[in-house]
Amino acid sequence: MKNLDELRKIKEEVRKSMEMRSGGQRVKVVIGMGTCGIAAGARDTMKAFMDFLDAEKISDVAVTATGCAGFCEREPVVDVEVQGQKPVRYAKVDREAVMKIVKQHIQGGKVVQELVFA
Repeated sequence: MKNLDELRKIKEEVRKSMEMRSGGQRVKVVIGMGTCGIAAGARDTMKAFMDFLDAEKISDVAVTATGCAGFCEREPVVDVEVQGQKPVRYAKVDREAVMKIVKQHIQGGKVVQELVFA
């Protein structure tokens, strides 16, 4: 850290990250972060959600992690829970899938059928 402005920038980044991980939002995105999920790229998936939501200035979405769901071959697995709707589980969610889920499901209200866990 070189100066007070740099410290403020770090503080703001941490605050944004904490807001995205808290509850009480319109949408909750839950990413499977068990060993198999992490090995399949779940950390990159979580980062992609946070980066893309931030870039799109979407602030009413909580991004959080959970343990293994038992679907190792389908990882990374992501659940999208929109208030008042049935949760949707997506499988093999990479960076490209994250963009589709955010644009079509979270912003547009339409489930991305080709990514739904089946």
